[in-house]
Amino acid sequence: MDSKIVAITGASSGIGEATALLLAADGAKVVLGARRSERLEALADRITAAGGTVAWTRTDVRRREDLAALVACARAEFGGLDVLVSNAGIGPISPLDDLRVEDWEQMVDVNFKGVLYGVAAALPVFREQRIGHFVNVVSTAGLRVVPNQSVYAATKNAVRTLSEGLRQEAGPDLRVTLISPGVIDTDFADSITAPAVRAEIATARDSFAIPPEAIARAIAFAIDQPAAVDVGDIVVRPTAQA
Repeated sequence: MDSKIVAITGASSGIGEATALLLAADGAKVVLGARRSERLEALADRITAAGGTVAWTRTDVRRREDLAALVACARAEFGGLDVLVSNAGIGPISPLDDLRVEDWEQMVDVNFKGVLYGVAAALPVFREQRIGHFVNVVSTAGLRVVPNQSVYAATKNAVRTLSEGLRQEAGPDLRVTLISPGVIDTDFADSITAPAVRAEIATARDSFAIPPEAIARAIAFAIDQPAAVDVGDIVVRPTAQA
């Protein structure tokens, strides 16, 4: 991992934060991106204090120029980019009958278009280097679609489809990995605008969620494989999850 330069979106908390800490501890140079600058700065200070190497830039994945700036930061600070972990995501899930169209649009913008913008920023760099790895964090919600999660699952499955097409177009030099987390102990429920659904998800989280470090370890496993080995899809969920 010592030679890897890894950019991570949604790095200020949850899976992104756990991944940054783990990869930095293993010797990777991490580039943090998220909207909450104060959280990024605090995380960067923790990594530096522990002997890690880090850079960060405020990144709103709804803005294509922010993803371009994240990749540019990696190149300016460390001379390149080996891995882009597209982890930023939101889940204001609700029944379709609620017609929370603004929430639907936000999920499309963050969960799907944010990944597209990351591909647009990193793919030319990976082609130029003749090496690169896309790690896209999706969800088990796309594997088992349940009520209230239709739009959320659709955005995650859009990334799943995009990633398979990207893998086929990537050729022998690039790698594409999907990580599908189940119920994770994060602040995911906080973004849910439907009160009853938010309570249901919070109860599941408090009952059997696994820590975000479990997903970080899966991401590290995929990154740490030899260059010719492409780990396609890893599903990580609690044993108690249906």
